[in-house]
Amino acid sequence: MVRSVESRSRRGYAPPRGPEVRVGLTYDLKDDYLALGFSEHAVAEFDSLATIDAVAGALESLGHEIERIGHVRSLAARLVAGVRWDLVFNIAEGAAGFGRESQVPALLEAYEIPYTFSDPLVCALTLHKGMAKHVARGCGVATPNFALVATVEEAAAVTLPLPLFVKPVAEGSSKGVTAKSLVTSRAGLIEVCAELLQEYRQPVLVEEFLSGREFTVGILGTGDDARALATLEVVLREGADEGVYSYRNKVEWHELVAYRLLDAGAMRREVEEVALATWRCRGCRDAGRVAVRLDAAGRPQMLEVNPLAGLTPGYSDLPIMAALKGMEYRALIGEILRCTAARLASDAERAAAA
Repeated sequence: MVRSVESRSRRGYAPPRGPEVRVGLTYDLKDDYLALGFSEHAVAEFDSLATIDAVAGALESLGHEIERIGHVRSLAARLVAGVRWDLVFNIAEGAAGFGRESQVPALLEAYEIPYTFSDPLVCALTLHKGMAKHVARGCGVATPNFALVATVEEAAAVTLPLPLFVKPVAEGSSKGVTAKSLVTSRAGLIEVCAELLQEYRQPVLVEEFLSGREFTVGILGTGDDARALATLEVVLREGADEGVYSYRNKVEWHELVAYRLLDAGAMRREVEEVALATWRCRGCRDAGRVAVRLDAAGRPQMLEVNPLAGLTPGYSDLPIMAALKGMEYRALIGEILRCTAARLASDAERAAAA
């Protein structure tokens, strides 16, 4: 019998029980897409086999049985075949469309299987940076003034004051962000927007450039239980693309970027307050990170949110900040699972009381 959407919502998902949990692992593997003819740049958001090995190894070391599932089509085939898991650890980014990060969560919800990280609505909302900024502003979170550009004519009509920062509206891993993203003239704005519209086939986000320091805040938990793991300052070295956390700077971070934990004090409190307000107003869950930058007056403003933060050891921001705090990679994965279990238990209690 097919249960109604209403009855599913009332009941919620029960948290996995027992010390050993059967965990499915969903992901997009770079090699799979390269074999299909995708370019290296197109697969920048996807994970290497080394990352999948690291996540799976951490989960296994915590005592869980792991099944590597892969991308959304592989997940769909297993579900149709009747395969089930106690929990799915989801780091799949999806390959196309504004809803690509929502595909795996939506499919798991259809089969009532609990999973880590944010739900389909949050994943779609945060991927589209323009919509995410509208919601943040509606919740009173500070974010730079912006415009969405879908044509060259719209780029020419932008009236925001220079300098401006330009990037694709729905890409991750700093794809589409280069030294040219910081524009100081109307001609430069039109040129860069035209290039991005041609290459990425999606609207372009144009926002007022914030000239202050840049941070990324790691978040653990959900709702009122969410807390800042750490705040990492992004400091560009000599030779880096100036003023921007570009794709080149991120890929070559060992030579071009210094990551420093922000010391306790008023500045960190203010930055983390903006990050946590952003996280909570979007409904983000379990773990992720929020990018924050200071304006010319030193006031923190939200840039964007990543509810599916990268987990590559020694490369992704969340593992880097955990390591700088003295938290081993295994402990980070364990803390993410703890946050997921606490959220599922809370959801189940609310559903039972309804």
